[in-house]
Amino acid sequence: MTALFALATSVLWGLADFGGGLLTRRTPALTVVVVSQSIAVAVLGVVVVATGGWSEAGPQLWFAVAAGLVGPVAMLAFYKALALGPMGVVSPLGSIGVAVPVGVGLVLGERPGLLQFVGILVAVAGVCLAGGPQFRGAPVQRQAIALTLLAAFGFGAVMALIAEASTTLTGLFLALFVQRVTNVAAGGLALYVSVRRGAPALPADGFPWRTLPALAFVGLADVAANGTYSIAAQQGPVTVAAVLASLYPVVTAVAARGFLRERLRAIQAAGAGLALVGTVLLASG
Repeated sequence: MTALFALATSVLWGLADFGGGLLTRRTPALTVVVVSQSIAVAVLGVVVVATGGWSEAGPQLWFAVAAGLVGPVAMLAFYKALALGPMGVVSPLGSIGVAVPVGVGLVLGERPGLLQFVGILVAVAGVCLAGGPQFRGAPVQRQAIALTLLAAFGFGAVMALIAEASTTLTGLFLALFVQRVTNVAAGGLALYVSVRRGAPALPADGFPWRTLPALAFVGLADVAANGTYSIAAQQGPVTVAAVLASLYPVVTAVAARGFLRERLRAIQAAGAGLALVGTVLLASG
């Protein structure tokens, strides 16, 4: 069951990343985050009430609040990076956020093994190569890499925090609900400030009603992935769950190639592949 839930996580995260990146090419990233997460809040609220999740409330929910504050920053940075593209490079780089839980383990007294040290070196090499020949001379490319690394750190922090927010299935529903409520509050505030500064909140043709199903899918797929990952980690070895869940960039890259016909330079593909290999080594070391 661990493998099943972890693989489901990779599929859900990969498709959510692809959908979010695609939506931000026409709709401001903050709007995508707020609307998609608002839909997730509504659905999770119903689930929490139906399962009696409120009974699991306790001090541990502060971890969910912290995850909710970090999450919008990470999602905003990642969606912007995906919009800059190419997705086949951005998505694998985002997966190196798994290094954050490794760092938490170091603080708690754990020491990385040889595979983890190798994974760090491989991932860094992947970051350098993924920029391609224009890494030094293309501001957009540098911006995409920087945003992706920021998102990776945020995603890793969210994984570490949400893991501390619940120990039961009903508690997980409540933790995810609190996280998403905080996401919407933080993202909504950022959207308000952005609008006050003159940035548009909507596309030129108004609210994208036609993309509402896609926005709902992005929000629900993202929260479902968090849930399936937590279940996978609770039911079996965390290393197995982490390795399988970290395959989500492959799903995003395949979707980008299939729907957008993206083509990567050889050096970029090599860098993306190294980043993904580094992620697997970090998780399995």
